[in-house]
Amino acid sequence: MASKKFLFEKRNYKILAIGLACIALGFILMAGGGSDDPQIFNPEIFSFRRIRLAPTVVLIGFGICAFSILTSNSK
Repeated sequence: MASKKFLFEKRNYKILAIGLACIALGFILMAGGGSDDPQIFNPEIFSFRRIRLAPTVVLIGFGICAFSILTSNSK
């Protein structure tokens, strides 16, 4: 019987989970800032957190996920 080898190892899944958590955190940071009344403008929608920080966290999360897929543990 041939031994079955998995494509990813435990380390890859841990890194992937960290990347997915970063992506989720970025989308949580992006949420909110709207107004219940469409006649009232809420300038909070253009805050640093929603315009700069959240998209950066999401892109970092995607980079971490790509790293977890492309990294190899073979020694």
